[in-house]
Amino acid sequence: MKAIVQDVYGSCDVLELRDIEKPAAPSAGERDVLIRVRAAAVDAGVWHLMRGRPYLVRLMGYGLRAPKERVRGREVAGLVEAVGGEVTRFRPGDEVFGFCEGSFAEYARGPEDRFVAKPANLGIEESAAIPISGVTALQAVRDVGRVRPGQQVLVIGAAGGVGTYAVQIAKAYGAVVTGVCSTGKTELVRSIGADEVIDYTREDFAGGRRYDLIVDTAGHRSLTRLRRALASRGTLVIVGSEGGGRWLGGTDRALRAVLLSPFTGRRLRGLVAVERLEDLEALRDLVEAGKVRPVVDRTHPLSEVPEVIRSLEQGSARGKAVITV
Repeated sequence: MKAIVQDVYGSCDVLELRDIEKPAAPSAGERDVLIRVRAAAVDAGVWHLMRGRPYLVRLMGYGLRAPKERVRGREVAGLVEAVGGEVTRFRPGDEVFGFCEGSFAEYARGPEDRFVAKPANLGIEESAAIPISGVTALQAVRDVGRVRPGQQVLVIGAAGGVGTYAVQIAKAYGAVVTGVCSTGKTELVRSIGADEVIDYTREDFAGGRRYDLIVDTAGHRSLTRLRRALASRGTLVIVGSEGGGRWLGGTDRALRAVLLSPFTGRRLRGLVAVERLEDLEALRDLVEAGKVRPVVDRTHPLSEVPEVIRSLEQGSARGKAVITV
């Protein structure tokens, strides 16, 4: 099969389209499924795993000197090709989406509890854009943020992969949502339901109003500035970070927030998203109810994965980029 492969950590130049061996079909005693990949999406985690930075990523088990998983990609949608003998939820031909290491390939394999049936009202390409970013946003807004109807919610990075979901999920839970983005993306953020949009190139979000919940997906603003925009009993949720040094890569900002929280009267939290089956099902329900829809920037062939990741690194993406296979 064809796949995007890397042998060493580095820039997008380490990614190569190659012919490699197809994953073996699951055996009678296994709970794995083999997926014929139709689409895969690009998320920020793919960039970090490609680079092997921050170095904390390597210490988490992804490989100290070289990546353990040579095929990149973490989000997938496609057809079930084969199932192990212990699989009870799927059969060959089912259309599914979910989490899967090595999804930038023609075939991928993983445990059955990493996948769910795709939404009935979405195509394969849009379904591939849901898993990582959608689950991250759901946990940020619903679980850590504890959003309630009528609350004022600020989403920073509202036009990005996680941000577009966070805006829609907060609206689905009854919040009044303000999105922060750059000039060229304001109409997009309005189109997904934001009640107000702040163009950060022209206006400071911390200049006046206080918010009950701030979800920061953009990853570099100081805690002091974020706290200026937070209500006296509000909650700040930091989702990832693209700044910082080689070792922690900005995760120290979330750690400092947690340590500072008891002294502020506010809930300051960092989010480490967990890939859960029940959250995939919750997102599918929101999609089928018409409350959430993936924002797909463009679709690209498998050969363009390096260029797509380079674009993500530069911050030019709108919503999610999807790879068709």
